[in-house]
Amino acid sequence: MFTGIITDLGRVKAVEPGDGDTRFTFETAYDTATIDIGASIACNGGCMTVIETGDTWFRISASDESLTTTTMRGWKVGDPVNLERALCIGDELGGHVVSGHVDGIGSVVSITPDGESKRFVFEVPEELKRYIAPKGSVTIDGISLTVNEVDDRRFGVNIIPHTQTATNLGGRRPGDPVNLEIDMLARYVSRLLECQ
Repeated sequence: MFTGIITDLGRVKAVEPGDGDTRFTFETAYDTATIDIGASIACNGGCMTVIETGDTWFRISASDESLTTTTMRGWKVGDPVNLERALCIGDELGGHVVSGHVDGIGSVVSITPDGESKRFVFEVPEELKRYIAPKGSVTIDGISLTVNEVDDRRFGVNIIPHTQTATNLGGRRPGDPVNLEIDMLARYVSRLLECQ
């Protein structure tokens, strides 16, 4: 489990396609001596298992399922990646409860200045639009965000200067793909209503 509060902006150090799976190595500011093999780290919102570590890097192996359902297939060496280590008992829950299971790929529609912040508009796949609600939570590339307004498949959020510099959203442009995770509560409420 995660909170959607990014704790490191890492970079793709290497991409090694294999027979089905692809290995990604990430440069990180984390103390890798404290990362166990088998630990979970959210990489742009996708929960991944650490298979190897070095002094300033860690490596994961992404299955074809992960490559198909996230933006990972398009990652290149040098790309910035939002990183978050898994929650520990007693950690502050600063964002919202995030599973690290990406529900779909959305896209950046527009970015406009809004004071010191920027107003981002995202578009979601048709099957996910019913889970997005004004003042609800959504996870974009692993970042916990609050929805401002919703217009069919599009919704807006404000990105403060800190989030622009501490995550990869500061470098996003219209048309860029993003990983989406809907709010867990919205998923269960929808399922309960379907079963009535």
